Amino acid sequence: MTTPILNVRGLVKRFGGLLATDHVDLTVNPGEIHALIGPNGAGKTTLITQLMGELKPNEGTIEIDGKSVDGLPTAKRVSLGLARTFQITCLLPDYTVAENVAIAIQVRQGHSFRFWRNVRSETMLRDEASLFLATAGLEARADELVANLSHGEQKQLELAVALATKPRLLLLDEPMAGLGHVESQQMIEMLRGLKKQVSMLLVEHDMDAVFALADRVSVLVYGRIIASGTVDEIRDNPEVRTAYLGEGDELC
Repeated sequence: MTTPILNVRGLVKRFGGLLATDHVDLTVNPGEIHALIGPNGAGKTTLITQLMGELKPNEGTIEIDGKSVDGLPTAKRVSLGLARTFQITCLLPDYTVAENVAIAIQVRQGHSFRFWRNVRSETMLRDEASLFLATAGLEARADELVANLSHGEQKQLELAVALATKPRLLLLDEPMAGLGHVESQQMIEMLRGLKKQVSMLLVEHDMDAVFALADRVSVLVYGRIIASGTVDEIRDNPEVRTAYLGEGDELC
């Protein structure tokens, strides 16, 4: 059998008497987009922060490509192939689009922040950065300050920054948040096009995006996964409809 890119077993996170992550089992397979859905407060972002090593679980194991990352810091997990985008973009607004991507390239290469000390390094960084910007549809905005980008363009740039670390698994924390219909469709097409390059765990409230992209879907409610399956299986699951939307509602 193929080794999962991500393999989570029995993950538990407690905050006092609150069980925020309740013995979660979750896998993401190579070349797969696995969506994680659930109502507000279900524990989705708490789970993501544990995967990234930003929050230590109380119990359970996390493996990346068959290797345990339990106890490893975030930087080490990134070096093993994890990358994350955020609900609210996390960029350097006073630097250009290309500079933001170049920083991510330097971090991946293990260098400190030394911007373009000579022509050779500038050329190498800009050439590589331009490839990721082209993937994100931002090549024409390379020299624009991030502060001048629209919200949708900042979402695209954050994706380019994440890709610049050359991840094997991309953790997407609500990439459609704040996007209009046209921008959401553009993001869906972008993520669909990336599927052959990187596996993804997609945390998202936009059900149209989830059903358009996901190979499998897991539903998290009060820290516990109540169902996992294909899009059709999740759409037709009465427990999911009751827990996620309320009795009598349907997942569109």
